[in-house]
Amino acid sequence: MNITEIVLPGLVEPDGLQLRAREIPAPASGQALVRVEASGVSFAEQQMRRGKYYDQPPFPFVPGYDLVGRVEQTGPGVDPALIGRRVAAVTKIGGWTTAALVDAGDLVPVPDGVDPAEAETVVVNGVTAWQMLHRIARVRPGGTILVLGANGGVGSTLVQLARHAGIHVVGTASPRHHDAVRSLGADPVDYKDPLLYRRLREMSPQGYDAVFDHVGGPGLAESWRLVRRGGALVSYGTAATRDDRGSSRLPVLLLFARLQWWNLTPNGRRATFYNLWAGRRDKPAHQAKLRADLTKVFALLAGGALRAQVAARIPLTDAAEAVRLAESGTVAGKVVLIP
Repeated sequence: MNITEIVLPGLVEPDGLQLRAREIPAPASGQALVRVEASGVSFAEQQMRRGKYYDQPPFPFVPGYDLVGRVEQTGPGVDPALIGRRVAAVTKIGGWTTAALVDAGDLVPVPDGVDPAEAETVVVNGVTAWQMLHRIARVRPGGTILVLGANGGVGSTLVQLARHAGIHVVGTASPRHHDAVRSLGADPVDYKDPLLYRRLREMSPQGYDAVFDHVGGPGLAESWRLVRRGGALVSYGTAATRDDRGSSRLPVLLLFARLQWWNLTPNGRRATFYNLWAGRRDKPAHQAKLRADLTKVFALLAGGALRAQVAARIPLTDAAEAVRLAESGTVAGKVVLIP
């Protein structure tokens, strides 16, 4: 089968992305061939384009952290009943293509009637938000959390999952996104307010049951101070260093060290770095956990309890435009590529 894919050849601007056509082989044992219907532009690709992703893949490669599509062919050892089924998968790379070979164990069924672009917005974002809220922070109904970047892909999903669980949410965002954040059920705060942390403290004087911080940098210490006794800081990114030159690993390693130091201090709080790929060495267990969590997220989406945040639908061939838009900071939700 001939496919079209987007290649990231090296450290280039969005216009440097390359369009490539090639032949894709038949699926091998344990694989399925998926005709891609939607793939997203995540923060991970923004880091990869700069060579700043912690587990940076070697150039050249096809970006695409996740995808949604239909199974067209199965390899030996894979149930042929999957053919024709709409599925989703977290791939880390390889999603920006018209068709992809995927490990069948990574496939998660998408409920009938769910639009593929809408499903795509809650694949990696939904799993990330669900696991941070329910597996790591374990916030109970009636609690209060702070979500930095509540208008983003993960942030907007996190807000909705928390509100569905009966949790009060305060979310930071640019003022132009406050109405959108408010419509999701969170109390918005301007992230550029010079008195931001005083304002956040006033909104929850007893502190927060959990703070979700994708920014890192100097503000991480302020996030830690906002966590109440018994609560948790969940760090899941280093956006503050996205444009810095130098090592892709150093900012994350320094972050790990800081979180570990805080955990060793007897203060009754927890600090954790969320990594979607933690536990991947036990591949079957990791796949089962991801499948279970994403299935729950898809059920909420299909039932209307979770609203997809599609910032834009852009043709795969216009990937450069999609990347520029996703990196502009002007959109709410996730930019989706449509092959």
